[in-house]
Amino acid sequence: MNIFEAILLGIIQGLTEFLPISSTAHLTIAAKLLQVIPAMSDNEWTAFMAVIQLGTMLAVLIYFWKDVWEIIFEFLNQNVKQKVKYSDQSLNSKLGWLIIVGSIPVGIIGLSLKKIIEGALTKDLYVIAFSLIGLAIILAIAEKTAKLKKDMKEITKWDAFGVGVAQCFALIPGSSRSGTTITGGLFLGMNRETAARFSFLLSIPAVLASGLLELYEARKFLNPGMGLHLVLSTIFAFIFGYLSIDLLLKFLRKNTTFVFIYYRIALGIIILALLSSHVILP
Repeated sequence: MNIFEAILLGIIQGLTEFLPISSTAHLTIAAKLLQVIPAMSDNEWTAFMAVIQLGTMLAVLIYFWKDVWEIIFEFLNQNVKQKVKYSDQSLNSKLGWLIIVGSIPVGIIGLSLKKIIEGALTKDLYVIAFSLIGLAIILAIAEKTAKLKKDMKEITKWDAFGVGVAQCFALIPGSSRSGTTITGGLFLGMNRETAARFSFLLSIPAVLASGLLELYEARKFLNPGMGLHLVLSTIFAFIFGYLSIDLLLKFLRKNTTFVFIYYRIALGIIILALLSSHVILP
């Protein structure tokens, strides 16, 4: 991997992590086209992705730093210090509970299926292509049936759990964490911006925990000679991740997700065409 490829992969990670189009799909395709994956072992590639994913995680924390701080402060103050009943708690304190409840499903399933998730299917382009198309169809159904009424104040614990269950499907490569959670939010009646905002907040514990765990387990596979490449990829992942969060939230205030649905279907078909013509290998 050269410096240009490292920067390009960082940009791709940043742009696609928070849009409902799957960062795993785009990184895998780019790495195979650039011949990065064949040149790196599976463990080295996993370690590389774990590191640059933390760049996008930092983007979420900084973009929502005020929200995160107020959620943590009010949650601890009202539940630990004042012991306020849930029904009487502030919105931020309730959001703390909703994020905890929403994180339970992916925590259980993620740990249970850890070996499968990290196996060969993660990089299988057939799985990624069909996942891109499949979720696009489900997201289209969600768009057509969504009531779009609920805002942050109206999200219940059952809603949070439902979005948490939807987040579990992000463990399938090519599905997209934001794609599955936004889809779940739409099915549960949230408006698009609320579904996206809650999706980002819910991603913080899941992505941070999984990213740090993957990084810890893959640390011995990090090549010291790639230090500069990792730093550059992570920096660009952070910059473009921050921009993509802002872009998506503003976009969904006035627009549907159909542009992403069409894009996912087109990309899935292109991948299948490239595979059938042997331009890239599964």
